[in-house]
Amino acid sequence: MRLRSVSKGFNTKDEKIEILNQVDFDIYKGQTIAVVGASGIGKSTFLHVIGTLDRPDSGSLFFQDCDLLSMNDEKLARFRNKKIGFVFQFHHLLSGFTALENVMIPCMISRVSRKQAMEKAKTVITRLGLEKRLYHRAEDLSGGEQQRIAMARALVMNPDLLLADEPTGNLDRKNSSEMHGLIMELNHEFGMTLVVVTHNEELAALMQKKVTIKETRIISVD
Repeated sequence: MRLRSVSKGFNTKDEKIEILNQVDFDIYKGQTIAVVGASGIGKSTFLHVIGTLDRPDSGSLFFQDCDLLSMNDEKLARFRNKKIGFVFQFHHLLSGFTALENVMIPCMISRVSRKQAMEKAKTVITRLGLEKRLYHRAEDLSGGEQQRIAMARALVMNPDLLLADEPTGNLDRKNSSEMHGLIMELNHEFGMTLVVVTHNEELAALMQKKVTIKETRIISVD
């Protein structure tokens, strides 16, 4: 993925607040990247632009040779569903639905048959060690289990790119460490590219690159 001269801001009643300003960045297949910086500096905005959840005010965004910003919202949503997986600090599972049903959702959106969606969801849930929780409702799972199911949902379409925004921010130390190891294992197994926004130094240290954002720009890449 390539970002070129990407800028993004938000309007308040009195002014426009610049979040990203003329950002250039390349993401290569299979890379693991940590995005770090102070709270409120634009890390999540950067991730949302990469994930096509937010359109930049200006600049360009390419995936391989595809100009993503030339797509209308419908085409962009289809691209996002098939190519990008998301994991957030809050799991955003649907209460009243089972773990299996939650993980099946991206498949159903993509019009995969219910039988195939169920098989794909069972496979990835089992890989994450929660085969005994398939039919438990989301609200009956522990915090660590909920985040694993959220991870399974992000992986069920076998995305090329996994984006994670503070994926262990709501977990205790033990569950955080387990999730860190799992994230790296899955990166190797699936061969996917991984971009993680995090304040966790332990998780950032596991990544191949660390990108620091400050005052609307990328100031360093280590």
